[in-house]
Amino acid sequence: MKLVRPLLRLMLSRRSLTSRAAGAVGRSLEERLEIAAGLRKQLNKVFPSNWSFMLGEIALYSFIVLVLTGTFLTFFFDPSMARVDYHGSYVPLQDVNMSRAYASSLQLSFDVRGGLLIRQLHHWAALVFVAAMIVHMCRIFFTGAFRKPREINWLIGLTLLALGIVEGFAGYSLPDDLLSGIGLRVAFSIVESIPVLGSWLAFLIWGGNFPGTEIIGRLYIAHVLLIPGLILVLIGAHLTIIVRQKHTDFPAAGRTEQTVSGERVYPVYGLKSGGFFLIQFGVLAFLGGVAQINPVWLWGPYDPASQTSGAQPDWYMGFLEGALRLFPPIEIRLWRHTISPVFWPTVALPLVLGLVAASYPFIERRLTGDREWHNLLQRPRDAPARTALGALALSFWMVLNIGWADDIMAEAFHLDIDTMVFLLRLALLVLPPAVFAVTYWMCVGLEEHDREVLAEGLETGLVRRLPDGEYVEVHQPIGPVDEHGEGLLSYAGAPVPKRLNEILPSGAADSEAGGRS
Repeated sequence: MKLVRPLLRLMLSRRSLTSRAAGAVGRSLEERLEIAAGLRKQLNKVFPSNWSFMLGEIALYSFIVLVLTGTFLTFFFDPSMARVDYHGSYVPLQDVNMSRAYASSLQLSFDVRGGLLIRQLHHWAALVFVAAMIVHMCRIFFTGAFRKPREINWLIGLTLLALGIVEGFAGYSLPDDLLSGIGLRVAFSIVESIPVLGSWLAFLIWGGNFPGTEIIGRLYIAHVLLIPGLILVLIGAHLTIIVRQKHTDFPAAGRTEQTVSGERVYPVYGLKSGGFFLIQFGVLAFLGGVAQINPVWLWGPYDPASQTSGAQPDWYMGFLEGALRLFPPIEIRLWRHTISPVFWPTVALPLVLGLVAASYPFIERRLTGDREWHNLLQRPRDAPARTALGALALSFWMVLNIGWADDIMAEAFHLDIDTMVFLLRLALLVLPPAVFAVTYWMCVGLEEHDREVLAEGLETGLVRRLPDGEYVEVHQPIGPVDEHGEGLLSYAGAPVPKRLNEILPSGAADSEAGGRS
């Protein structure tokens, strides 16, 4: 006891000294920067709690993981196309002539402690990054979150998605293995297909004819500096606009265009968000440790004279590869210039689709005449035309992604490649319109059913016999009714209960049924 008391007094005195020092630093910063009021306002900001709002955070956290793991990889990767003979730990490639980029990729995988884990973690994070952005943009589209005043954030999101795809392509092209070299050869052909400027652009980017000696170094600068910088700036602008305009929310009882219901940033939302980041990081680390991805040592170094069957890019480039395989070889010659068949599916199609997506908020506003501010979202069923159009676009995109593996599927189903291409082209023409019609019909039916429940009440499963002998089903009203028993509640876009236990207390549904029987 004689020793414990002095130790406790010493610890308390040190804590008080630390608290006083921290307080002094805080007061000094506040006197000079006056940040307390603004910081308190932001920490008290309310964010809605809905699982779909976490999709954007998945993309953000994936980008953070990409930055952290990418920083580690830059210490060991050599973005040089200079030729060397390999003398590393991977025996099957001993004394094989290869570029320094490929040799350093092998060194990262086999000789750097934890290098393979970080490299695979980086690759998995890149795949999740693009996937999360696509799903997040779908959520924005189908719920109408792009409407006024959030058109700018819609454009920023599309730009981020395009940059993410280009960034991913540049990243998996860096190892200079056979698979990535084939992808670069396709990219060179795509650039060359641009009318008038194609040959000059390809020569400028590659520093000469393919494969050249400069492309890996230039992709490296774009991958680690230019594109990440643009993404970081756009993410900052995106988040700033969200904070400034306040977050959207789904319609429900008590919610209006002027109110936001949810959790404060500090402490609840911030702690939940931080925990979600740790969970996502753990899942990505688990995938990086146990799920092999892009084993570059199996492909070998790139050789322009070599090819490999079944070569596939990362999944987010599948639609471009599929378009290249499925579109007919249309060659046009205008004013002594030949427009290559490669141009239409790989340059013209993405540009047209991108322009349509970017202009869609303004097209919808013009067609509907809706110029109001919207902080409440729409359920997809409440905008059947928009939902059907989005389903059409997704089905078109999915067929292109399937076409990306037409050779593999032809072998798997024992079909010749021409038959497989014909079937996929037929699906590209027939499936999207069919999906549009079915989706529109489903949305209209779901909304009509919601209105029917509001007017007639919930089905109880009970049948009553009237004095005249007619049998009618008993319905439970979910709100006030008029003298004819019709519901007075109007449909406002919020979810409508479909079961008795959703509107009655526990056990009340059984007693209600017993009382009516």
